Amino acid sequence: MAILLIIGGLALLVAGGEAVVRGATALAAGARIPPVIIGLTVVAFGTSAPELAVALGAAMRGEPDFVIGNVIGSNIYNVLLVLGLSAMIVPLVVHRKLVRWDVPVMIAASVALFVFGADGHLSRIDALILVGALGAYLTFAVLEARRERADDDETDDFVREFRERGLTGRDVAVNVAFLLGGIGLLVVGANFLVDGAVDVAETLGFDRLVIGLTVVALGTSMPELATSVVAALRGERDLAVGNIVGSNIMNILAVTGLTGLLAPDGVGVAAAAITFDLPVMIAVAVACLPIFFTGHVIVRWEGVVFVGYALAYTAYLVLDAVGHAAAGPFSLVMMAFVLPLTLLTLILVTWRAVRRGT
Repeated sequence: MAILLIIGGLALLVAGGEAVVRGATALAAGARIPPVIIGLTVVAFGTSAPELAVALGAAMRGEPDFVIGNVIGSNIYNVLLVLGLSAMIVPLVVHRKLVRWDVPVMIAASVALFVFGADGHLSRIDALILVGALGAYLTFAVLEARRERADDDETDDFVREFRERGLTGRDVAVNVAFLLGGIGLLVVGANFLVDGAVDVAETLGFDRLVIGLTVVALGTSMPELATSVVAALRGERDLAVGNIVGSNIMNILAVTGLTGLLAPDGVGVAAAAITFDLPVMIAVAVACLPIFFTGHVIVRWEGVVFVGYALAYTAYLVLDAVGHAAAGPFSLVMMAFVLPLTLLTLILVTWRAVRRGT
């Protein structure tokens, strides 16, 4: 039954990703709203719905490790795995707005979550601040959408059709149905996938935080993966990137904030998450700046690096969870050699881009 849930969940996620991208891009094209804005708001919130559902359910059941592990793990996998795989398929275009505004917001939100959770507990006041920041962010995104117009150089026939003739009432109804139906499929598919995967993981004896950081996080990141990969294949490459950045912001501000407000006693934050996983999430968010800045494109080799780190992070969590002797040396090699070399490479690439005036 668990295997059937996993397979069925993946199928629903693929179908939901296609429906969301189709509906969102049509509405964006017809309303002359930049697809990156749609990706940062409507699509991002829709693909964060599984994280919100899982977090609220876990909080009400008294499982705080699922809440915080789900958000941290999803944000890490969204960048390293989802963006990485999407960039390996096709180089991704990075909208300049992301570099100027949205990635710094993602970094600030990540740091805020670390600061608020450093005492081991996310209070309702902390959650209220996060929700307030969400309101300010969405207000800015709406105002930005009113000021900007979609670029006229789209080559996708589907987008050009609505760009040229506008949206009729029937078009709006059909594409809103695509969007809402796709989000519904994403939520149901993610729940199927998580339920099946958690059954498998619990059989292996992993603790709750590790399950939240890996199985649940990977499962709830499947909507972002499906949506971004489909968007990349359809040529909506800025929607693919905007979806990830927006989803990470929503995960922290909306998912953690709303869960902290609605949970009876706030949200507990495990010591292991404070000392390791939250700093990793911040580092991943910060790494987006130089990679996004250089040429405003995420090229294939950068995607390979991202996926490599996603696999390394997962391997460390699994080794540490089972108490394997290789966990310590593995962590030492990553911290002493691999991460510094990657940081040096990013600094050199950014320096060369600045010298070229890009």
